[in-house]
Amino acid sequence: MEEPARPDISQLITEDDEPVDNWFQERQQRLLPESLYASWRPKRPFLAAADVGLFYKISEQAVVPDVMVSLDVTVPQDWWEDHNRSYMVWEFGKPPDLVVEVVSNRKGGEEEKLARYARMGVGVSVIYDPLLLLSKRPLRVYALHVGRYVDVLDPSWLEELELGLTLWEGNYEGMKATWLRWCDHQNRILPTGLERADQERERADQERERAERLAARLRELGFDAD
Repeated sequence: MEEPARPDISQLITEDDEPVDNWFQERQQRLLPESLYASWRPKRPFLAAADVGLFYKISEQAVVPDVMVSLDVTVPQDWWEDHNRSYMVWEFGKPPDLVVEVVSNRKGGEEEKLARYARMGVGVSVIYDPLLLLSKRPLRVYALHVGRYVDVLDPSWLEELELGLTLWEGNYEGMKATWLRWCDHQNRILPTGLERADQERERADQERERAERLAARLRELGFDAD
């Protein structure tokens, strides 16, 4: 059986040179996918990406989420092909499950994007506004219900994704700020690869110190610790 012909996408802009807004946003956008790939172990495959074009219709240009997460799909092996360079809903067979927008100014169009994400069928839309430029709430999370977004008052656990969101005060790549982070059901932060390595090193150091203290105590009692 022949595969159906792919639509003509030659008029769609899949790449441009528009930069991200600022140092914080650049790091925030990397932090979210990085920590998922380092520490999230769902039972289903997933794709997480920052600043990748999202196409819903051939007749419309892309909307570009700061971050998106899609379950049950992966990046195609032939990602360099035109039809696989961006997230084209008709190629993946579904819209992303979650998108994140990080507000860096009052002209970012986050509210307009929200309406487009609802039309696409994106299950969860997140707006993180660290400077409170658009709202008095730094974190707003919306879940799609009958074609419209409803406010999620407690985003610490999103049951449909088995993933949570929280705000975390800390240092990431030398920058101290309040970061949007993923968390598990116990509200524990999903660490990046470097954070995991640091945690393992700290545990190993603590275990070595414990063993050294025990050996010293045994020697004091006249036992050969070796």
